[in-house]
Amino acid sequence: MAVNSKKVAVYVVVVFALYVIITDPEGAADYVQIGFEGISNAAQSVGDFMTWIADGAKD
Repeated sequence: MAVNSKKVAVYVVVVFALYVIITDPEGAADYVQIGFEGISNAAQSVGDFMTWIADGAKD
């Protein structure tokens, strides 16, 4: 009976996330905000790149 390593990794991540949320809720909120800012910046960069391509890749 082998344990699937993916399930173990997900379990460890979930337990760690719950630990951080319970012990430091303000810090956890900061981490979520940082994550969403990173996603927003990445989406903005992709949009800028696509606009640059649509304009003919001009400088």
